[in-house]
Amino acid sequence: MSKDLELGPLDRTRRGEAVLAALVSVVFTCLAMAWSFHAKVKCGGAPFNAEGRSRRWPVGDPHAIIPCYSDQMNLWIGRDINNHVFPYLHGAITEQGHLVGGAVEYPVLSGMLMWLGAIGAHSDLSFLIHSAIILAPFGILVTLLLVYLVRWWALLWAATPPLVLYAFHNWELPVVATCVGGIAVVAWGASLDTDGNPRLSVRAAAVWAAILFGIGFSLKMYPGFFVLPLALYVLTRGGGFISRFRSPKDVVSDLDWRGFWYTIGAATAAVTATQAPFMIFGWPGWRGSLSFQGKRKADIDTNSIWYWGLRHLTGGQTDLYNTLVGVASPLLIAASFVLAVWLGWRVYSPDKVTLGVYPWIGVCGAMLAGFMLFHKVHSPQYTLWILPFFVLLKVRWPVIVGYLLADLALDLTIFRLFGILNDPAHPPMKWWVIGGVNFGVWVHAVLLVYLIFAFVKAQPREPLASFGFRRSPLTTANR
Repeated sequence: MSKDLELGPLDRTRRGEAVLAALVSVVFTCLAMAWSFHAKVKCGGAPFNAEGRSRRWPVGDPHAIIPCYSDQMNLWIGRDINNHVFPYLHGAITEQGHLVGGAVEYPVLSGMLMWLGAIGAHSDLSFLIHSAIILAPFGILVTLLLVYLVRWWALLWAATPPLVLYAFHNWELPVVATCVGGIAVVAWGASLDTDGNPRLSVRAAAVWAAILFGIGFSLKMYPGFFVLPLALYVLTRGGGFISRFRSPKDVVSDLDWRGFWYTIGAATAAVTATQAPFMIFGWPGWRGSLSFQGKRKADIDTNSIWYWGLRHLTGGQTDLYNTLVGVASPLLIAASFVLAVWLGWRVYSPDKVTLGVYPWIGVCGAMLAGFMLFHKVHSPQYTLWILPFFVLLKVRWPVIVGYLLADLALDLTIFRLFGILNDPAHPPMKWWVIGGVNFGVWVHAVLLVYLIFAFVKAQPREPLASFGFRRSPLTTANR
């Protein structure tokens, strides 16, 4: 019997829809990334100085709709990337807080991507081109993973402004791929094979996902936060044992502590494997990247609630402001993580004997929202981090639209603000630039507070929900 005859009409329809959604979404992804490259490349081009820096940098065409500034071109000079120095191994941080000798402020795998992009490059423009070639496949991979998880909702990633604005702004696409990839692995493992059995055990799927999150930690850190919610999902056996509930006491006795520690261990092993060589052979450079982030101030280029809020309350006392931020930021981030995990446990509520699954994806989103809200730095491209959670979870449309509009306002103004500040002619600051930055910062802040709570309670979209993540209350009869 042919494979087509083995498939029912509904199965063939669904497979055809998935293929069509993938094709359409990939086309939009490629168009968005092409637009992004076209916008960023305007900051480069002849003439170049001796270091390969374009004279067009950093403003390019001041009348362009999308500012051409990108961290990729910016970091061509100042981190020995233009000198093709292998990252971290000969690096260090000076007493003044400057990175030297190939040390960069990003985790090691991002540093490696930067070094790879610089191979054969002799200008900031060629560095941007090489980096775009490396990053573009990751953008397509994210799209395909999202199509697998939520079909047409992947267009919220592929066909909205963030991918245009940030695809080649920084090195975000690989880390987003590890995040979405980890979720996709768990979803695929929970899906059923032809015999009606899960393709992977909860433990096995979580271990593979944790490895991806560990790799993501060595790219941009934030996927490392997701290991704890994933481990709690494994601890509760993915909700698989809940139908056997006899009393809340049975829940505690049936927790999978071995799977919990397997998940933590797999992530730790991935982080160790990627970080240890640099720690062993280039400790000063490796440590310098951490020290740089620790010493970084919440200044005008950080787009944070601290600079645009707390700074005004300290009466211009810079030392007091920096001290308060240095203490409050990590404490509030930690508190938001605890809150997210606790809210997830309340939703799961084994003490109430409810039928459900620990909402680990929503808790991951809530932890990310707390980090983005309270961190000293809120770079605009972080929108690429949180966007997949809008795609995967049923978040209210006004929230999504409001967040993306605020992000657009922030991107279109903050980089013009940099241009004005760096202009030797000292032109007057435009009111709409300051207004746009404040609008973006504070709308994001309000919505991130909301999302800490909303993500945890949000149901997954289909077909992700059908892969075993749907939560439904246990009826009285079942109790």
